[in-house]
Amino acid sequence: MTPAGSPTAPTVGSAPTARTAPTIIGWSHSAFGRRPESLQELMGQVAREAVAHAGLELTEVDALHVGVFNNGLYPQGFEAALPAVEIPEFELVPAHRHESACATGSAAVFAAYDAVAAGRAKVALVIGAEHMTHVPGHDVGNVLLSASYREEEEHHKSFAGVFGELARQYTDRYGDPSESLARIAAKNHGNGAHNPLAHMQKDLGFEFCHTVSEKNPYVAEPLRRTDCSLVSDGAAALVIAAPEVAVSAPQAVGWRGQGNANDALPISRRDPLELRGASAAMDQALRAAGVRLTDLDLLETHDCFTIAELLQYEAFGLAARGEGGSVIDSGFTAIDGALPVNPSGGLKSKGHPIGATGVSMHVMAARQLVGDASGLQVPGAELAGVFNMGGVAVSNFASVLERVR
Repeated sequence: MTPAGSPTAPTVGSAPTARTAPTIIGWSHSAFGRRPESLQELMGQVAREAVAHAGLELTEVDALHVGVFNNGLYPQGFEAALPAVEIPEFELVPAHRHESACATGSAAVFAAYDAVAAGRAKVALVIGAEHMTHVPGHDVGNVLLSASYREEEEHHKSFAGVFGELARQYTDRYGDPSESLARIAAKNHGNGAHNPLAHMQKDLGFEFCHTVSEKNPYVAEPLRRTDCSLVSDGAAALVIAAPEVAVSAPQAVGWRGQGNANDALPISRRDPLELRGASAAMDQALRAAGVRLTDLDLLETHDCFTIAELLQYEAFGLAARGEGGSVIDSGFTAIDGALPVNPSGGLKSKGHPIGATGVSMHVMAARQLVGDASGLQVPGAELAGVFNMGGVAVSNFASVLERVR
């Protein structure tokens, strides 16, 4: 999938089989939205629930991997130490904080996987969290813009402005995608209406999403409010265990494949519509799993803006460049389509608490695979994909997950 003339991403290598590799054995997910709890309280809540869901005691956790973006969103730093404030049993447990823009959560997930695979931990607890809604909108926008290359992209004033520029470039090159973007928004809001954990549980419909109005104004033309993900608070957690622990767990979900690739931070150094880092990461994961994208039963992907999901259709090979609209327009990615994309509602409806997002995606996929996604369930789901990116596909993580038990 690497575009012609682009640098070739290094191969991560084949993943161990789901029966021998580190395995997800427990999870928890707070409701996303405007939360009254503090950041550390949210972290403590999901940590306790995930460990209990795995059938373990808190004292059995021997590594913590925490994903929090922060960067000024919240006054308390040193986030790796916060879970132990809520849970004294963690006070002597090695704890690590990870940050990779909007891929922060997946960075923590992959680091925990690697720690278990290397034998440095038998039970790694991953916590992704963010508290954002207490910050004025202008300040949130300024903090998030730090995930772009400010020296060249400061003039966009917000991340919506950066992706608005991508949508304008897409229009100039291929034609106006606004109708297809509205269909993506409507699809994800329709799915999220059935997700009790989603920030916005309302089916907005295509006409509302497609119409510029007082309630749906332009945010960064041509992107409307319904083209942009929600500023949210929330947390999610995973327990990743070694095989000797996972064998007795009440449930288990493993990796068939993983992919991880970066790309140049300044978008001036590449064609930002190609999302070549996204393509490389997904290609690695699929090759390691020995499957094609269309073999997956569902995909949770990074729809921070609807134009991002559209570009991912093309980067992942579902459509040729400039033809991503055909994927959504045909119903291919609908909840009852050939490849349901974002059955959880995605970032668009579920919400986007930055550090929690990548962990949330893995939780939502795992729930699908064990048949525990009531209201959102894709019947007979056996293989699930996850794609999480930071920046304009600068930091890219892809997983292919399967049910072990």
